[in-house]
Amino acid sequence: MKLCRAFLPALLLVVGLLLAGCQHDEPLPFRLTNISGHMPDLDFKLTDDHGKAVTGADYRGKVVLLYFGYTHCPDVCPLTLAQLHVVMQRLGPLADGARILFVSVDPARDTPAVMHAYVNAFDSRAVGLTGDARATEALSKRYRSAFTREPGSADGSYEVSHSSAIYVFDRDGKARLLSTPSASRDDLVHDLHLLLDTGATP
Repeated sequence: MKLCRAFLPALLLVVGLLLAGCQHDEPLPFRLTNISGHMPDLDFKLTDDHGKAVTGADYRGKVVLLYFGYTHCPDVCPLTLAQLHVVMQRLGPLADGARILFVSVDPARDTPAVMHAYVNAFDSRAVGLTGDARATEALSKRYRSAFTREPGSADGSYEVSHSSAIYVFDRDGKARLLSTPSASRDDLVHDLHLLLDTGATP
């Protein structure tokens, strides 16, 4: 489907700019796009899928995989969450040190209860986060993501086009990696091992 692809050129431009600003004498051990120092720390004020107010600070000590999507997404979101579940399985016991934060870009329909049922169908380490339209838009802009609501149909249903990158933060809440849809599970598993094994900051 065309949804979620509309923002691919913008995402590639961001990745290109990040790569252009990263000049190193020696290659870094990460396989994914290293965004260390190029994105702000993990920071937000939202509501989790238990109805509890949470902030980015509540996830300090965990490696966080941040993804923007919505529960009515017909393709990219369920596929991405299914892939992340496989990644978590491959990490084994190390996965307990990670959290998948699924931020809804459709707060009108994605209540905490809806989010809880959705994310837990994929992985127990996934947390659904939602907030009002202003908070969601601000967080999306913070990480140079984007989304837009498509025109609704006669029955009132609608879809939302959105960026599909995964942002990875270390245990200190520092932005470290950007995983695009073209990245392999092997590369994501490899890089998460680096962050989870030592919590190091290469």
